[in-house]
Amino acid sequence: MEISAGGRLEVRITAADVGKRVSVRRLIEPARPEEKFTDTVGVLTSWDDGVLLITRKSGESVRIPESALVAGKVVPSAPARRRGPAASYEELAHVASRAWRPVESERLGGWELRAAAGFTRRANSVLPLGDPGMPLDEALDVVRRWYGDRGLPAYLQTATGAEGTQELLCAELERRGWVREVTAELWIGALAPVADRAEASGVVLSREADEAWLARYQRKGVSEVALKVLGWGSPRSSEAESGGGPSVWFATVPGSSGDAAPAAIGRCVVDGRWASFAAVEVDPQLRRRGLATTVMAALARRALDEGASAAWLQVEEDNAGARALYAGMGFAAHHAYHHYREPAAPGSGR
Repeated sequence: MEISAGGRLEVRITAADVGKRVSVRRLIEPARPEEKFTDTVGVLTSWDDGVLLITRKSGESVRIPESALVAGKVVPSAPARRRGPAASYEELAHVASRAWRPVESERLGGWELRAAAGFTRRANSVLPLGDPGMPLDEALDVVRRWYGDRGLPAYLQTATGAEGTQELLCAELERRGWVREVTAELWIGALAPVADRAEASGVVLSREADEAWLARYQRKGVSEVALKVLGWGSPRSSEAESGGGPSVWFATVPGSSGDAAPAAIGRCVVDGRWASFAAVEVDPQLRRRGLATTVMAALARRALDEGASAAWLQVEEDNAGARALYAGMGFAAHHAYHHYREPAAPGSGR
């Protein structure tokens, strides 16, 4: 906190600092003898009518009465990373989008509207990178109509917690009644340590998600649309054959004799220096035997062969087992991402 020459804490932020990352200290009301103050770090997303709104890295919004402020200052936009590859939010957002492609998309300025018949929010949401080229309310109207024409609810995928993320947009959506339904994190790490974690014997790699792989995949009733999302970017396409598209691999650890579903599966997309891991799933009766690590090691070795050096994956906040596994492999959180759903129209039941 900023301390004056006289040794007093000072508030050195104003409403002009909206959009900047700040650290503030405020009084706790009612205060306990041993806890009189609490600190909040995040992006100052508004300062109106005597109330500050600060969005933390997790996406949580904290309302702070101006009268409770004890100290405050602007801090660097993002803390320095201590391990793992250097990466910007914009780079990761583009790579993540290319790894999970919709079957239909349309540009709205710097926004990409994506649809895939409702298969996953990621493939059926707006990726708002940049300016939509019109006022926000008009852009949101376009978004609602576009998804409504396809019989889908309108979602925006936003991010918080890194330089260039969308805390201000999150705050504006919340003011307009958009509801945050899902929050997860994107983690990054070096690829080589993943490949060194286990022997890859017994893992079968394929360019296609065959019936056996799909039998273990947690999303049941996978449609043709879903298969396109899962398999987009395969080198069988002309784009990838010319070196311009991501390379998709599916991993399978066969089950015991007579078991239709594999013991474990995984999916990896290689895109330049990045390799992504997804759909790493293990037979519940075979967990804690290292199968997930074995699948990821096999995929990582193939990604290294194709020139990748860094890795990313997405993990839910409440998936303690996966978070522990990935942290042990050297992954760490880069930013949080969220899906905001349009407000329910009056009388619509949506």
